[in-house]
Amino acid sequence: MFDQDESGAMDPADDDPLPYADRQDAALRLAVALQRHAHTGALVLAIPRGAVPMGRVLADQLAAELDVVLVRKLRAPGQPELALGAVDEDGHRSMMPELSALADESWIGAEVALQMETLVRRRQTYRAGRPAPDPAGRTVIVLDDGMATGATMISALRWVRAHHPARLICAVPVASIDALAHVRGLADEIVCPRRVVHFFAVSQYYLRFAQVSDEEVIRELAAAARDRGEARGEAEPQASGRSFSKRSSP
Repeated sequence: MFDQDESGAMDPADDDPLPYADRQDAALRLAVALQRHAHTGALVLAIPRGAVPMGRVLADQLAAELDVVLVRKLRAPGQPELALGAVDEDGHRSMMPELSALADESWIGAEVALQMETLVRRRQTYRAGRPAPDPAGRTVIVLDDGMATGATMISALRWVRAHHPARLICAVPVASIDALAHVRGLADEIVCPRRVVHFFAVSQYYLRFAQVSDEEVIRELAAAARDRGEARGEAEPQASGRSFSKRSSP
């Protein structure tokens, strides 16, 4: 099987890729592939929670701004690891059509309501009153630690695209070829070093894959904001974040 990148080149999928040591290792490898976007005022938007520590590493390597894009998967009945789709912080759903028969509208509606509660809480706690950065006119890199179905990435890319970035990049260390097919067309560029035919779980492609807590996300975002503020005081200003939606901050 093959996947096509934004340049039109055809890359073979690797059905038995070597695992990354950990998320930091994966982020450093993505940074190499994204070096042309270093020092350009790019914005890295990590999907919580697992991608946030990776986002800190990637943003440091690219001298980019770090924040989160708030989306949650919609779980299938009896199969909480299977995503029927996802919902963004504005309540917009992105459903996976091939899985629609697994749940009725009543289930999906209840699941949307439950996940929106989590998104509201995360918006309040992760940003601690800081305004969300505006993606408009910027290169935006949407980052996750892996894609099985692509549901949350689809939702994240659609949310960012609605805010008019100059260039939208999907970056993941590993993904199923099915997920990559789903996100193709939603991003201007896809960076995915390891593409897998028979994909089971993101964790199997890492030697160490510890759970990331809310507290760690808060620390990483606060540290990144502090570092960026110090850098702006010492060097030429980069593209600044500003509140662009009434839902950008609590």
